[in-house]
Amino acid sequence: MLIWLRSETRDNETRTPLTPDGAAALIAKGWRVVVEDDDHRCIDTKDYTDVGCDIAPAGSWIDAPRDAIILGLKELPDDGTHLSHRHIMFGHAFKGQGSARGLLDRFKVGDGTLLDLEYLVDGTGRRVAAFGYWAGFAGAALSVMAWTQQQNDKILGQVETFPSAEDMIKAATGETKPGVLIIGAKGRVGNGAADLCKAVGTTPTLWDMEETAHGGPFPEVLEHDILLNCILAHEGAPVFVEKDAGEVDRKLSVIGDIACDPDSAYSPIKVYDAVTSWENPTVRAHNQPPLDVMAIDNLPSLLPAESTQDFAAQLLPHLLDLDDLTKGVWGRAVATFRNHV
Repeated sequence: MLIWLRSETRDNETRTPLTPDGAAALIAKGWRVVVEDDDHRCIDTKDYTDVGCDIAPAGSWIDAPRDAIILGLKELPDDGTHLSHRHIMFGHAFKGQGSARGLLDRFKVGDGTLLDLEYLVDGTGRRVAAFGYWAGFAGAALSVMAWTQQQNDKILGQVETFPSAEDMIKAATGETKPGVLIIGAKGRVGNGAADLCKAVGTTPTLWDMEETAHGGPFPEVLEHDILLNCILAHEGAPVFVEKDAGEVDRKLSVIGDIACDPDSAYSPIKVYDAVTSWENPTVRAHNQPPLDVMAIDNLPSLLPAESTQDFAAQLLPHLLDLDDLTKGVWGRAVATFRNHV
């Protein structure tokens, strides 16, 4: 087995799905682990060398042996190259996203396989490894920060990596406490969002399947200062905020779309259509009164140390089973890819 940990090319992405301890566990099975050098990774390349990994230049995975399994997190460069390897990553290709067809065609032409981390699930359909908790935590923090800026007639400016969760809590704590509604409160994302809210001194309203089962409409959403959407877009998902929400009477002034699928037809938040960025964390969907949407799609990267350790620990037991892609989580991932490609 050859596991090839590639560098990440996306701006502000310093996380990794494999720690040196995890690499050591793979090497202990007799496998070879190659790690691409990456100055931006939150773990020093030398730490991988110390446990026996081979080091390769950034981006060299494209010339890796055909049987290598390429391990990464976020999207590959959209350069049209044919993809002949088996890739483990978040592909964002199975829910009708605008870029999905192009990526799947690259795999189809190259005869490669996408093992999508979002669709790596156990027998009950639950994801076996997710950044959800830290996405919820960070998304709630930025949403509260955006609301606080609104109270001073300002817009939340550029954000950077936080040294720790405690630093993020301090940055989000203000004297005035907003009313927050969390939809999807029982999941990983919702739990992280709720913990941040409590840490900054506000008690959120928690909704889950029981409160949303009737399918809408949901006028109660407009009665809160902040909505934190923690529900992934999926066929049949109810709409929580309609496109015309800016034209109706509302208290709602900040939406943290933590699930962040604006280009999916199934998105439950209809007032915006593109992700936001670290440089511009919110987009103003409506002006009077303001309605700002926070929709950063790599929120856990704001807390790279915590999120990397958490995710890599969840994923490692399954990486150790990569020598059999016909069953278990990998068998299901292969079947999902073949169905969509």
